[in-house]
Amino acid sequence: MTTTLIVLAHPDPRSFNGAWANATRSACEALGDTVLFSDLVTMGFEAVERASHYPHRRDDSCFDTLKAQEEAADQNLLPSDVKLEIEKLRRADRVVFHFPVWWFAPPAILKGWFDRVLAHGELHSVEHRFDAGRFRGRKALFCVTTGSDERESAFNGKEGDIQMLLWPAAYTLRYLGFSVAVPEIVHGVHGYHQGAKQKFLEDRLASTLDAQDRLMAKFENRALLQFNADTDFDEKGTLKEDRPSLSHFIRKGP
Repeated sequence: MTTTLIVLAHPDPRSFNGAWANATRSACEALGDTVLFSDLVTMGFEAVERASHYPHRRDDSCFDTLKAQEEAADQNLLPSDVKLEIEKLRRADRVVFHFPVWWFAPPAILKGWFDRVLAHGELHSVEHRFDAGRFRGRKALFCVTTGSDERESAFNGKEGDIQMLLWPAAYTLRYLGFSVAVPEIVHGVHGYHQGAKQKFLEDRLASTLDAQDRLMAKFENRALLQFNADTDFDEKGTLKEDRPSLSHFIRKGP
């Protein structure tokens, strides 16, 4: 049986993002999945990593996030809210993230979830990352909305290439060993449409919700984002000259 974790990062569950996340839940339940759900805002998830989360810290010097997380992981003293999310991640065969793009990035609460839940020493280490990550064999998908239209979000669009804007979040999961599916993106989602444009948007959003059953049924066949393998880099972590560049974020010299 497949276990699916759904992570929603939107301030209102009544939003389209919330409805889309619920459509994913319904689709997965219809497939017989065990479904785990994290509505980060409704949960009141604390997004800011800080020293006060680690009252048993032995070192009272400047707060070092990685060291604090590693020490807490070693002593089974990670914060309770983080432990709950880690347990969900460990149980999940696949993770579906639902969020809007704000200011050219995911909402801060999702970045904070990455910062705190993907704890050093617990879910990754120097020895267990990228190709050796602890989540090898697991898959993740971003279901994303933008306010800009599809042309503005293209590689040559004024709003910037949406695939590149999402790459840092995808690479975060790649760091843990996840395979990351090509994102599902719905453009032009905002509250300023009127008249015929509003009706057109509502019809598009309804179609997206209706299609989520098919999307999840075909999840295993969905194309994956391509990342360079560990062996594509030399001992200094630089891309080898004879290896391909698979992203503008990791490329060869001019």
